[in-house]
Amino acid sequence: MPGNAKPISTMLDREFERIGKRLFLEGLVGANFGNMSVRAERGFYITRTGAYLDCREMPAFVPEDGEAPPEASSEYRVHREVYKKTPHIAIVHAHPVHAVAASFDTDLIRPIDSEGGILCPEIPVIGGEPGTDEVARNAAEALRGSRIAIIRGHGTVAAGKTLDEAYIYTSIVEHSCRVLLLSGRPGRVV
Repeated sequence: MPGNAKPISTMLDREFERIGKRLFLEGLVGANFGNMSVRAERGFYITRTGAYLDCREMPAFVPEDGEAPPEASSEYRVHREVYKKTPHIAIVHAHPVHAVAASFDTDLIRPIDSEGGILCPEIPVIGGEPGTDEVARNAAEALRGSRIAIIRGHGTVAAGKTLDEAYIYTSIVEHSCRVLLLSGRPGRVV
């Protein structure tokens, strides 16, 4: 554990497991896809690379600057940049199938269902290859004015005050994209 990091409590690994189970049961992640993090003093804790989100495993500490440990998720750049540029405390990155499908040919999605329309009336779709500085910059910029964005062809990145809040936005966006695709109303995919 880095000298700057405070000791991690078992409560944090339990929280990661609890949210990971919800993501997996709802079909928002598969196998060892996706990751999540929580801001900490001088950095953040993130799921380990290749970890199954529905199993308890101690997350890796990533300092706010400098090298990330090799066990940290390969998407640590997105999390680091979001924490640097926004006040968000927690991030969930998932791979919801309908949200990914809706993202291919648009830059903005407007939900037609009531929950989506109220909680995330506009969902930005951003570009960038997974694990790159480009996608990290794009995600941070999108999350300055939103709680969630979809990385085109890859997955969602949601942020909030807690992992629960980030999970809820992930679930809402998947539901909204499923409704859009099933309704045959692609006009709402802008």
